[in-house]
Amino acid sequence: MAVLGNPDMLTRKIKLCHINAHITCRLCEGYLIDATTVTECLHTFCRSCLVKYLEENNTCPTCRIVIHQSHPLQYIGHDRTMQDIVYKLVPGLQEAEIKKQREFYQKLGMEVPGDIKGELCNMKTHLDQRNGEIKSEDTANKEAGEEKPEEDNDYHRSDEQVSICLECNSSKLRGLKRKWIRCSAQATVLHLKKFIAKKLNLTSFNELDILCNEEILGKDHTLKFVVVTRWRFKKSPLLLHYRPKMDLL
Repeated sequence: MAVLGNPDMLTRKIKLCHINAHITCRLCEGYLIDATTVTECLHTFCRSCLVKYLEENNTCPTCRIVIHQSHPLQYIGHDRTMQDIVYKLVPGLQEAEIKKQREFYQKLGMEVPGDIKGELCNMKTHLDQRNGEIKSEDTANKEAGEEKPEEDNDYHRSDEQVSICLECNSSKLRGLKRKWIRCSAQATVLHLKKFIAKKLNLTSFNELDILCNEEILGKDHTLKFVVVTRWRFKKSPLLLHYRPKMDLL
């Protein structure tokens, strides 16, 4: 049997400029940051670019397909796989982005969220591993100092936190005994659905809709995304309503 392919092809190098079109945002023409994909056509953009664009449009910036007539933001989702690919292909991009985020919070006099601290520590460990400079655990912990990551069992207490008020918006469901909660900004609307369903003893969390400003929220939206896009200039807590999925207002 003949050997398939050329062994040299296994080590062939590809210039970054040849794949730039696949890892850049059409809106800002920069490398994808917080990659977010339109579920209807699978085109990907920076989250901030896409959210800003969809404030006045309801079509995909690339193919112009209608995402949704009235609620296009519900049909976009974070593309973690694509973002990981971009960070691996573009040297220094992830480090630069995390540094910018850290400087942003420090400039405003705000505490750096735990997820950014964790990224910094993970990034440092990855670089040490790649360079063969892994040190003993005791030595590493001493050098880490204040940037030492929280224990795995801190239940996201070190994350940026969001205060929420969960109000019932239907006579078919009862209200929560404790409607005021505080949780990680990285939690999603799906997490809230599961929480409410458990508290109300519902058979399925899929029976619920969660709304903000009378707009149904997508299940993959993080609370941070909801605050930034729908509660930006309003005071805490974030007010959310829940209702049965088929309950029309």
